[in-house]
Amino acid sequence: MEKMIVTVTMNPSLDMAYSVSHLVLDDVNRVPQVEKTAGGKGLNVTRVLHQMNAQVLATGLIGGNIGKYITDQLDDANISHAFYPIASETRNSIAILHDDGKQTELLEAGPEITAQEAASFLAQFEKIIKDADVLTLSGSLPKGLASDFYQQLIQKSNGIPTLLDTSGQSLTDCLSGMVKPFLIKPNLSEIQALIGRSLTVSDLRSVLSEEQFAGIEWIVVSLGSQGAIAKHHDMFYRVTIPKIETINPVGSGDATIAGLAYGIQQKLDDISILKTGMTAGMLNAQERKTGWINYANFKELFNQINVERY
Repeated sequence: MEKMIVTVTMNPSLDMAYSVSHLVLDDVNRVPQVEKTAGGKGLNVTRVLHQMNAQVLATGLIGGNIGKYITDQLDDANISHAFYPIASETRNSIAILHDDGKQTELLEAGPEITAQEAASFLAQFEKIIKDADVLTLSGSLPKGLASDFYQQLIQKSNGIPTLLDTSGQSLTDCLSGMVKPFLIKPNLSEIQALIGRSLTVSDLRSVLSEEQFAGIEWIVVSLGSQGAIAKHHDMFYRVTIPKIETINPVGSGDATIAGLAYGIQQKLDDISILKTGMTAGMLNAQERKTGWINYANFKELFNQINVERY
């Protein structure tokens, strides 16, 4: 069987984007345009990988009518999935796009997962990943799951390279866990939260060499329009990207994870892995839809990214 990338979304959502020219509080706002998308960071990763023609399987927890809407949408897009069904309803996430580029978000907390559901998912996860050669773990954990749940998944991953994109206690638990993620992709503020002090880009080289980051093969620190600083083993890289017209930056970090996962699966060299990740992230920012790229433009952007030893 052909190897595949397995994406994990433990707290998926139905993402609804409401576009209004002007948001009026405490009054009726009529919405001329609504976009409904199978959401959650891991599903953004999934869609981008699918558009890059990768073999990808989405998994996680899903429930209720909203969950069915999400899996139906994945079926319509011909994306493979193996979600574990839960008793509670999957959440909605609402983004109101208004007043020339402002975005107001209303995010439901989502369902509470029972101990039985968590245990059953872990058992299913072990079976699903038998045909995986790369794993991605993305986003927040729903209520009811321990903060070290991602660490539990990494321990069950049998050495499959695992890309982790989360923050807060979930990330802290994985960094201090028995088995390390293969790659993490924090931004500067997430690194600052981890180490408990403010820092500049020039501090990153010494910070990423500290003990708490030991054992993580890849660390990619995204710097938005400034590109990224990356560390692979003991090698540091500075990634610079061209200026582009940004239409919707939401999901660009997820697209970057998709590109990095693809590059690692294809066993590309360090520079090509980084350029593939950054290209996917930039392509997402150029589209109106979240977790969406125009793969036809991949090569042109790829060639404009510069990666140097740092």
